[in-house]
Amino acid sequence: MSELNLTDTILNIDALEGILAIPDLSVDLVIADPPYGLGKDYGNDSDKKGSSEFLRWTEKWLSLVIPKIKPTGSLYIFTTWRYSPEIFVFLKSRMFMVNEIIWDRKVPSMGGSTRKYSSVHDTIGFFTKTKDYYFDLDAVRIPYNEETKKARSRSIFLGKKWLEIGYNPKDVWSVSRLHRIHSERENHPTQKPLEIIERMIRASCPENGLVLDPFAGSGTTIAACLLNNRHYIAFEVNRRYYDIILQRIERIHNGSYDVTPLAKRGNNGSRKTKASRDNGQLSLL
Repeated sequence: MSELNLTDTILNIDALEGILAIPDLSVDLVIADPPYGLGKDYGNDSDKKGSSEFLRWTEKWLSLVIPKIKPTGSLYIFTTWRYSPEIFVFLKSRMFMVNEIIWDRKVPSMGGSTRKYSSVHDTIGFFTKTKDYYFDLDAVRIPYNEETKKARSRSIFLGKKWLEIGYNPKDVWSVSRLHRIHSERENHPTQKPLEIIERMIRASCPENGLVLDPFAGSGTTIAACLLNNRHYIAFEVNRRYYDIILQRIERIHNGSYDVTPLAKRGNNGSRKTKASRDNGQLSLL
């Protein structure tokens, strides 16, 4: 596939094909939530590779993605503790590792294995192209409550910026996985919470910047971009999930995307979205 202008486009194709059409040094941020190599059912065999094959495939798509990132750009990759050591070693040979983030899924204790500790987290690697990377901490600070502010009322803290606008998120993110009762839940087995993706986008992509999601899944990255004034390019090979993404985009455009935290943002996602089914373009507006 030759290079194309794919800005604000979701394509129903394999990521390894789609990435080739993106110009080098054009992407501000990559958010990648690929199959974990754990044999889950995504409606195809994408997650049923053996360990060696899975790691070779991971290195292949990462090698295609990295040249697309700007010198000031970043990459976040979701993975599992089973493969994060190998994946992170590979990435560290080509990028700078900034953080290992632990997503605590806030899973309740309900039995489980008696031969090991219960696994209740996902691992996220935060990498940058160079040491001169974009990062807007103020956009993702967590506000202090009034009780904490009162406790910090001594004169040495007066006028401190961090006390008024909040603290730096730590590298353990305790955000509940999505249950069926959550209004943002789509019909996808490993959908990531919007709260997590929005934090990545706000911190690591400037407004009107470009985000690449090679494995769009339920379209959470696209939703976050539309609701936070960022552009995107996304690929999803599974037709069923692709259709879910189109429906989600349409709900954002027509104002019927009913997720309580988003109502406060005042951004109705008015940017037009392009979508491709095999050989045709489908405009949603």
